[in-house]
Amino acid sequence: MQESIHRWLKEVEDFKADRIEALEEFKIKYLSKKGVLNQLFEHFKTIPAEQKKEFGQLVNNLKNSVNEKVNIIKEVIEEKGLSDKDHSNIDLSLPVNFNELGSRHPLSIVRSQITEIFSKIGFTVSDGPEIEDDWHNFTALNFPLEHPARDMQDTFFIEQNPDIALRTHTSSVQVRVMENTKPPIRTISPGRVFRNEAISARAHCIFHQIEGLYIDKNVSFADLKQTLLYFAREMFGEETKIRLRPSYFPFTEPSAEMDISCNLCKGKGCNICKYSGWVEILGCGMVDPNVLDNCGIDSKIYSGFAFGMGIERMTMLKYQVKDLRLFFENDLNFLKQFEAAI
Repeated sequence: MQESIHRWLKEVEDFKADRIEALEEFKIKYLSKKGVLNQLFEHFKTIPAEQKKEFGQLVNNLKNSVNEKVNIIKEVIEEKGLSDKDHSNIDLSLPVNFNELGSRHPLSIVRSQITEIFSKIGFTVSDGPEIEDDWHNFTALNFPLEHPARDMQDTFFIEQNPDIALRTHTSSVQVRVMENTKPPIRTISPGRVFRNEAISARAHCIFHQIEGLYIDKNVSFADLKQTLLYFAREMFGEETKIRLRPSYFPFTEPSAEMDISCNLCKGKGCNICKYSGWVEILGCGMVDPNVLDNCGIDSKIYSGFAFGMGIERMTMLKYQVKDLRLFFENDLNFLKQFEAAI
Protein backbone atom coordinates (compact mmCIF):
# COMPACT_ATOMS: atom_id res chain seq x y z
CA MET A 1 0.00 0.00 0.00
CA GLN A 2 2.90 2.35 0.77
CA GLU A 3 4.15 1.84 -2.79
CA SER A 4 0.74 2.90 -4.14
CA ILE A 5 0.79 6.07 -2.02
CA HIS A 6 4.26 6.97 -3.35
CA ARG A 7 2.96 6.43 -6.89
CA TRP A 8 -0.01 8.73 -6.24
CA LEU A 9 2.28 11.37 -4.73
CA LYS A 10 4.36 11.32 -7.94
CA GLU A 11 1.17 11.54 -10.02
CA VAL A 12 -0.05 14.57 -8.05
CA GLU A 13 3.33 16.26 -8.38
CA ASP A 14 3.36 15.81 -12.16
CA PHE A 15 -0.30 16.73 -12.70
CA LYS A 16 -0.98 19.73 -14.97
CA ALA A 17 -4.23 21.23 -16.29
CA ASP A 18 -5.30 24.30 -18.27
CA ARG A 19 -9.04 23.67 -18.16
CA ILE A 20 -11.38 23.78 -15.16
CA GLU A 21 -12.96 20.49 -16.31
CA ALA A 22 -9.64 18.60 -15.99
CA LEU A 23 -9.12 20.06 -12.52
CA GLU A 24 -12.59 18.90 -11.46
CA GLU A 25 -11.81 15.35 -12.62
CA PHE A 26 -8.57 15.43 -10.58
CA LYS A 27 -10.47 16.59 -7.46
CA ILE A 28 -13.07 13.83 -7.90
CA LYS A 29 -10.36 11.16 -8.21
CA TYR A 30 -8.67 12.14 -4.97
CA LEU A 31 -11.12 14.11 -2.81
CA SER A 32 -14.61 12.68 -3.48
CA LYS A 33 -16.37 10.22 -1.16
CA LYS A 34 -15.23 7.31 -3.36
CA GLY A 35 -11.86 8.89 -4.07
CA VAL A 36 -8.35 7.70 -3.28
CA LEU A 37 -7.97 9.58 0.01
CA ASN A 38 -11.27 8.39 1.44
CA GLN A 39 -10.35 4.77 0.59
CA LEU A 40 -6.96 5.18 2.28
CA PHE A 41 -8.62 6.53 5.47
CA GLU A 42 -10.89 3.44 5.48
CA HIS A 43 -7.89 1.15 4.95
CA PHE A 44 -6.12 2.80 7.90
CA LYS A 45 -8.30 0.76 10.29
CA THR A 46 -6.72 -2.50 9.07
CA ILE A 47 -3.08 -1.38 9.27
CA PRO A 48 -1.01 -3.05 12.06
CA ALA A 49 -0.36 -0.76 15.04
CA GLU A 50 3.41 -0.59 14.44
CA GLN A 51 2.81 0.69 10.86
CA LYS A 52 0.03 3.20 11.59
CA LYS A 53 2.40 6.15 12.22
CA GLU A 54 4.28 5.78 8.93
CA PHE A 55 1.10 5.07 6.99
CA GLY A 56 -0.72 8.07 8.51
CA GLN A 57 2.13 10.42 7.63
CA LEU A 58 2.10 9.26 4.01
CA VAL A 59 -1.68 9.71 3.73
CA ASN A 60 -1.50 13.24 5.21
CA ASN A 61 1.31 14.14 2.80
CA LEU A 62 -0.82 12.96 -0.10
CA LYS A 63 -3.84 14.94 1.13
CA ASN A 64 -1.80 18.14 1.56
CA SER A 65 -0.22 17.73 -1.87
CA VAL A 66 -3.60 17.31 -3.54
CA ASN A 67 -5.08 20.40 -1.87
CA GLU A 68 -2.03 22.50 -2.68
CA LYS A 69 -2.01 21.38 -6.32
CA VAL A 70 -5.76 22.16 -6.67
CA ASN A 71 -5.33 25.68 -5.29
CA ILE A 72 -2.32 26.46 -7.50
CA ILE A 73 -3.91 25.24 -10.73
CA LYS A 74 -7.24 26.91 -9.95
CA GLU A 75 -5.52 30.28 -9.46
CA VAL A 76 -3.60 29.89 -12.73
CA ILE A 77 -6.74 28.97 -14.68
CA GLU A 78 -8.69 31.93 -13.25
CA GLU A 79 -5.91 34.39 -14.10
CA LYS A 80 -5.62 33.01 -17.61
CA GLY A 81 -9.38 33.19 -18.04
CA LEU A 82 -9.40 36.90 -17.10
CA SER A 83 -6.60 37.77 -19.50
CA ASP A 84 -8.18 35.82 -22.35
CA LYS A 85 -11.68 37.22 -21.83
CA ASP A 86 -13.20 38.76 -24.94
CA HIS A 87 -14.05 42.45 -24.38
CA SER A 88 -15.21 43.13 -27.92
CA ASN A 89 -18.91 43.05 -26.96
CA ILE A 90 -18.60 45.78 -24.30
CA ASP A 91 -20.34 49.04 -25.26
CA LEU A 92 -18.16 51.85 -23.91
CA SER A 93 -20.81 54.45 -24.79
CA LEU A 94 -23.28 53.17 -22.18
CA PRO A 95 -23.83 55.58 -19.24
CA VAL A 96 -22.10 54.74 -15.97
CA ASN A 97 -24.18 54.16 -12.84
CA PHE A 98 -22.48 56.54 -10.44
CA ASN A 99 -23.13 56.13 -6.74
CA GLU A 100 -25.09 59.14 -5.60
CA LEU A 101 -23.28 61.30 -3.09
CA GLY A 102 -25.13 62.97 -0.25
CA SER A 103 -25.20 66.72 0.27
CA ARG A 104 -25.03 68.97 3.27
CA HIS A 105 -28.33 70.18 4.69
CA PRO A 106 -29.07 73.83 3.82
CA LEU A 107 -29.30 74.72 7.51
CA SER A 108 -25.82 73.24 8.07
CA ILE A 109 -24.47 75.19 5.10
CA VAL A 110 -25.79 78.52 6.37
CA ARG A 111 -24.77 77.79 9.96
CA SER A 112 -21.20 77.15 8.78
CA GLN A 113 -21.20 80.35 6.73
CA ILE A 114 -22.38 82.45 9.69
CA THR A 115 -19.87 80.81 12.02
CA GLU A 116 -17.02 81.46 9.58
CA ILE A 117 -17.96 85.14 9.20
CA PHE A 118 -17.85 85.79 12.93
CA SER A 119 -14.75 83.64 13.41
CA LYS A 120 -12.86 86.07 11.17
CA ILE A 121 -13.34 88.83 13.76
CA GLY A 122 -12.42 86.77 16.79
CA PHE A 123 -15.66 85.12 17.91
CA THR A 124 -15.32 81.63 19.34
CA VAL A 125 -18.07 78.96 19.29
CA SER A 126 -19.79 77.92 22.55
CA ASP A 127 -22.19 75.06 23.17
CA GLY A 128 -24.53 74.08 26.00
CA PRO A 129 -27.30 71.63 27.01
CA GLU A 130 -30.67 71.60 25.25
CA ILE A 131 -32.47 70.77 28.52
CA GLU A 132 -32.05 73.78 30.81
CA ASP A 133 -32.98 74.91 34.29
CA ASP A 134 -35.03 78.02 35.02
CA TRP A 135 -32.01 80.05 36.09
CA HIS A 136 -30.05 79.73 32.85
CA ASN A 137 -33.08 79.84 30.56
CA PHE A 138 -35.02 82.67 32.21
CA THR A 139 -34.06 84.16 35.58
CA ALA A 140 -30.43 85.05 34.86
CA LEU A 141 -31.59 86.71 31.64
CA ASN A 142 -33.84 89.15 33.50
CA PHE A 143 -37.15 87.41 32.71
CA PRO A 144 -39.66 88.40 35.42
CA LEU A 145 -41.84 85.67 36.90
CA GLU A 146 -44.92 86.97 35.06
CA HIS A 147 -43.23 87.06 31.65
CA PRO A 148 -45.33 85.32 28.92
CA ALA A 149 -42.39 83.19 27.80
CA ARG A 150 -42.72 81.22 31.04
CA ASP A 151 -46.24 80.18 30.08
CA MET A 152 -46.91 76.67 28.81
CA GLN A 153 -48.05 78.12 25.50
CA ASP A 154 -44.44 79.05 24.64
CA THR A 155 -42.20 76.63 26.54
CA PHE A 156 -41.88 72.85 26.73
CA PHE A 157 -41.57 72.19 30.48
CA ILE A 158 -40.57 68.82 31.92
CA GLU A 159 -43.62 67.53 33.82
CA GLN A 160 -41.67 65.91 36.64
CA ASN A 161 -39.84 69.18 37.36
CA PRO A 162 -41.45 72.53 36.43
CA ASP A 163 -38.06 74.23 36.82
CA ILE A 164 -36.61 72.22 33.94
CA ALA A 165 -37.51 72.89 30.29
CA LEU A 166 -36.27 72.53 26.74
CA ARG A 167 -34.29 75.69 26.08
CA THR A 168 -36.21 78.39 24.23
CA HIS A 169 -33.09 80.20 23.01
CA THR A 170 -29.32 79.74 23.00
CA SER A 171 -28.97 82.72 25.33
CA SER A 172 -28.74 80.09 28.07
CA VAL A 173 -25.34 79.15 26.63
CA GLN A 174 -24.25 82.78 26.96
CA VAL A 175 -25.20 82.73 30.65
CA ARG A 176 -23.01 79.68 31.19
CA VAL A 177 -20.12 81.34 29.34
CA MET A 178 -20.40 84.51 31.45
CA GLU A 179 -20.54 82.48 34.65
CA ASN A 180 -17.35 80.58 33.81
CA THR A 181 -15.28 83.06 31.78
CA LYS A 182 -13.66 86.32 32.72
CA PRO A 183 -14.05 89.23 30.24
CA PRO A 184 -13.18 89.96 27.55
CA ILE A 185 -15.74 87.55 26.07
CA ARG A 186 -16.44 87.22 22.37
CA THR A 187 -18.49 84.16 21.44
CA ILE A 188 -21.34 82.86 19.29
CA SER A 189 -23.71 80.08 20.37
CA PRO A 190 -25.32 78.08 17.55
CA GLY A 191 -27.83 75.39 18.43
CA ARG A 192 -31.30 73.88 18.33
CA VAL A 193 -34.08 75.47 20.39
CA PHE A 194 -37.69 74.58 21.16
CA ARG A 195 -40.91 76.56 21.53
CA ASN A 196 -44.47 75.37 21.91
CA GLU A 197 -45.81 76.82 18.66
CA ALA A 198 -48.11 75.57 15.93
CA ILE A 199 -46.23 74.26 12.90
CA SER A 200 -46.80 76.25 9.71
CA ALA A 201 -44.95 77.56 6.67
CA ARG A 202 -43.46 80.33 8.82
CA ALA A 203 -43.14 78.70 12.27
CA HIS A 204 -42.05 75.42 13.86
CA CYS A 205 -41.75 73.99 17.36
CA ILE A 206 -38.08 73.18 16.64
CA PHE A 207 -35.70 75.63 15.00
CA HIS A 208 -32.06 76.76 15.12
CA GLN A 209 -30.47 79.93 16.37
CA ILE A 210 -27.09 81.61 16.47
CA GLU A 211 -26.64 84.14 19.23
CA GLY A 212 -23.59 86.33 19.72
CA LEU A 213 -22.12 87.98 22.81
CA TYR A 214 -19.30 90.51 23.24
CA ILE A 215 -18.30 91.81 26.68
CA ASP A 216 -15.35 94.05 27.45
CA LYS A 217 -14.57 97.48 28.82
CA ASN A 218 -16.11 100.45 26.96
CA VAL A 219 -18.22 98.40 24.53
CA SER A 220 -20.78 100.68 22.87
CA PHE A 221 -23.83 100.47 20.63
CA ALA A 222 -21.63 101.72 17.80
CA ASP A 223 -19.53 98.54 18.14
CA LEU A 224 -22.71 96.49 17.83
CA LYS A 225 -23.82 98.36 14.73
CA GLN A 226 -20.48 97.99 12.94
CA THR A 227 -20.28 94.30 13.80
CA LEU A 228 -23.74 93.64 12.36
CA LEU A 229 -23.05 95.76 9.28
CA TYR A 230 -19.91 93.72 8.63
CA PHE A 231 -21.90 90.49 9.02
CA ALA A 232 -24.74 91.61 6.71
CA ARG A 233 -22.34 92.56 3.92
CA GLU A 234 -20.33 89.37 4.24
CA MET A 235 -23.49 87.27 4.18
CA PHE A 236 -25.61 89.08 1.58
CA GLY A 237 -23.19 91.21 -0.43
CA GLU A 238 -21.27 94.47 -0.25
CA GLU A 239 -24.26 96.54 -1.35
CA THR A 240 -26.39 95.43 1.62
CA LYS A 241 -27.69 98.18 3.89
CA ILE A 242 -28.97 97.78 7.45
CA ARG A 243 -31.35 99.67 9.71
CA LEU A 244 -32.00 99.32 13.44
CA ARG A 245 -35.49 99.78 14.88
CA PRO A 246 -36.17 100.19 18.63
CA SER A 247 -37.53 97.04 20.27
CA TYR A 248 -37.67 95.27 23.64
CA PHE A 249 -35.94 92.19 25.04
CA PRO A 250 -35.69 91.44 28.78
CA PHE A 251 -31.94 90.81 28.62
CA THR A 252 -30.83 93.86 26.58
CA GLU A 253 -31.27 97.59 27.07
CA PRO A 254 -31.49 99.39 24.72
CA SER A 255 -32.79 96.75 22.29
CA ALA A 256 -33.34 96.80 18.54
CA GLU A 257 -34.52 94.77 15.57
CA MET A 258 -32.23 94.78 12.56
CA ASP A 259 -33.44 94.85 8.96
CA ILE A 260 -31.40 94.47 5.80
CA SER A 261 -32.19 95.91 2.40
CA CYS A 262 -33.97 93.26 0.33
CA ASN A 263 -31.35 91.59 -1.86
CA LEU A 264 -34.01 90.35 -4.29
CA CYS A 265 -35.59 93.64 -5.33
CA LYS A 266 -32.65 95.85 -4.27
CA GLY A 267 -34.94 97.84 -1.99
CA LYS A 268 -37.60 98.57 -4.63
CA GLY A 269 -40.25 96.34 -3.05
CA CYS A 270 -41.39 92.75 -3.65
CA ASN A 271 -43.54 90.08 -2.01
CA ILE A 272 -40.56 88.80 0.02
CA CYS A 273 -40.05 92.14 1.76
CA LYS A 274 -43.77 92.90 1.64
CA TYR A 275 -43.01 95.82 -0.69
CA SER A 276 -41.15 97.70 2.04
CA GLY A 277 -37.66 97.19 0.67
CA TRP A 278 -36.49 95.82 4.05
CA VAL A 279 -36.34 92.32 5.61
CA GLU A 280 -35.99 91.69 9.35
CA ILE A 281 -33.21 89.21 10.17
CA LEU A 282 -32.27 89.49 13.86
CA GLY A 283 -32.70 91.08 17.28
CA CYS A 284 -29.92 92.75 19.23
CA GLY A 285 -29.04 95.21 21.99
CA MET A 286 -26.70 96.14 24.80
CA VAL A 287 -26.54 93.53 27.56
CA ASP A 288 -28.69 94.64 30.49
CA PRO A 289 -26.51 95.42 33.58
CA ASN A 290 -28.73 93.11 35.65
CA VAL A 291 -27.74 90.19 33.43
CA LEU A 292 -24.05 90.96 33.86
CA ASP A 293 -24.43 91.16 37.62
CA ASN A 294 -26.46 87.93 37.71
CA CYS A 295 -23.57 86.16 35.99
CA GLY A 296 -20.89 87.55 38.28
CA ILE A 297 -19.58 90.29 35.96
CA ASP A 298 -19.26 93.80 37.38
CA SER A 299 -21.58 95.98 35.26
CA LYS A 300 -19.79 99.12 36.50
CA ILE A 301 -16.59 98.01 34.80
CA TYR A 302 -17.79 96.00 31.81
CA SER A 303 -20.43 96.43 29.14
CA GLY A 304 -21.39 94.37 26.15
CA PHE A 305 -23.77 93.65 23.32
CA ALA A 306 -25.72 90.59 22.23
CA PHE A 307 -27.57 89.55 19.10
CA GLY A 308 -29.54 86.55 17.93
CA MET A 309 -30.85 85.27 14.63
CA GLY A 310 -32.80 82.26 13.36
CA ILE A 311 -30.82 80.05 10.98
CA GLU A 312 -34.02 78.95 9.23
CA ARG A 313 -34.92 82.55 8.45
CA MET A 314 -31.44 83.29 7.15
CA THR A 315 -31.58 80.18 4.98
CA MET A 316 -35.02 81.07 3.62
CA LEU A 317 -33.73 84.51 2.62
CA LYS A 318 -30.50 83.21 1.11
CA TYR A 319 -32.08 80.42 -0.95
CA GLN A 320 -35.59 81.89 -1.34
CA VAL A 321 -37.29 78.98 0.43
CA LYS A 322 -40.89 79.90 1.19
CA ASP A 323 -41.95 77.03 3.48
CA LEU A 324 -40.00 76.44 6.69
CA ARG A 325 -41.36 72.88 7.00
CA LEU A 326 -39.20 71.77 4.06
CA PHE A 327 -36.13 71.90 6.29
CA PHE A 328 -37.50 69.08 8.48
CA GLU A 329 -39.12 66.72 5.96
CA ASN A 330 -35.94 65.08 4.55
CA ASP A 331 -37.31 65.35 1.01
CA LEU A 332 -34.45 64.23 -1.24
CA ASN A 333 -35.73 66.25 -4.19
CA PHE A 334 -35.49 69.36 -2.01
CA LEU A 335 -32.10 68.52 -0.48
CA LYS A 336 -30.47 67.67 -3.83
CA GLN A 337 -30.79 71.33 -4.82
CA PHE A 338 -27.98 72.15 -2.38
CA GLU A 339 -25.41 69.63 -3.64
CA ALA A 340 -23.38 72.39 -5.30
CA ALA A 341 -23.69 74.85 -2.39
CA ILE A 342 -20.46 75.93 -0.76
